[in-house]
Amino acid sequence: MTTDVSYRGAGPTDHAQMTEPPPAGRGSDYAALSREVRQSGLLKRRPGYYSVKVGANLFLLAAGWTAFALIGQSWWNLLTAAFLAVMFTQTGFIGHDAGHHQISSSKRVNNLLGRVHADLLIGLSYGWWISKHNRHHAHPNQVDRDPDIADGAIAFTEDHARVRRGPHAWLARHQAWLFFPMLLLEGLALHVAGVRALLDRTGTTASRAARPAEIALLTAHLGGYLAALFLVLSPLQAVCFLLVHQGLFGLYMGCSFAPNHKGMPMFAKDDKVDFLRRQVLTSRNIRGNRFTDFALGGLNYQIEHHLFPSMPRPSLRHSQELVRAFCARHGIAYHETGLCDSYAQVLRHLHAVGGPLRRPELEY
Repeated sequence: MTTDVSYRGAGPTDHAQMTEPPPAGRGSDYAALSREVRQSGLLKRRPGYYSVKVGANLFLLAAGWTAFALIGQSWWNLLTAAFLAVMFTQTGFIGHDAGHHQISSSKRVNNLLGRVHADLLIGLSYGWWISKHNRHHAHPNQVDRDPDIADGAIAFTEDHARVRRGPHAWLARHQAWLFFPMLLLEGLALHVAGVRALLDRTGTTASRAARPAEIALLTAHLGGYLAALFLVLSPLQAVCFLLVHQGLFGLYMGCSFAPNHKGMPMFAKDDKVDFLRRQVLTSRNIRGNRFTDFALGGLNYQIEHHLFPSMPRPSLRHSQELVRAFCARHGIAYHETGLCDSYAQVLRHLHAVGGPLRRPELEY
């Protein structure tokens, strides 16, 4: 049984390169919700919050590298690798907020913060990510439009699974079991994809002026990172540090983003649906507390984030009740679940997608 679900509604405009949702008609459902949110003041910038957030994050990141240098040539530095994997992901969350212009009203300031946090501090191409992520926001879970469900290592639709042969078919058959182990490679995949996009001059919104800066920042990160590892540690320790650090970084990143849309309804390429329903029906919120907000970088409020991408992270939790009540009044399904259950839903979806490739006697 296919997991694709078709919805019909007003046709959206193509705004794949936009960070913000499109202007809505005065009488549309989204316009009404947007007025409520704007009147509540939840779209106002939070400079105090982000000053503390960015400052504390930079301090902890610097503390991690200082501990790395002080511990020196020791296997105990693998603990530092785990700590820095957490801090790299938290730094990525700040780059994500900057990319959505949540931090400052100045595009230049946001882009500067984004490039520093993404390119320089963790080695990910900010321009490549902006292009990819904006296309995802414009067409979440829409086949052949959302790059996050494009056919790759993981098959997200049965059509993608059916055409696989050889090792790729074996991978799709067992992808539910292999999903979390494969996330250990996600950090490396993100580094490689960003570098390839910059070198190939494709897949990135970086301007001609910004591209050299991104290349310089990525080169500085890569050179500094490898120099630190191989100057401080023995060659074997350096390789193990790299594997632990990048593996846990990819795992944490993947576990933060996977619950957001995977296993939620999907649209066919030509399906038409209005902006409000497109964002709400394809998104999943994660229940939790302040620690959940911190650990997932605010992505646990995925519905609110997709409806209002520039809303500052601390305002998302305050907008939840307003958005949930609005959806209830308009008969729009609002999906929220616990973190562990979200992973179970993701794995069930991946298992179902690989179903056509499994013989009945091998079902489990």
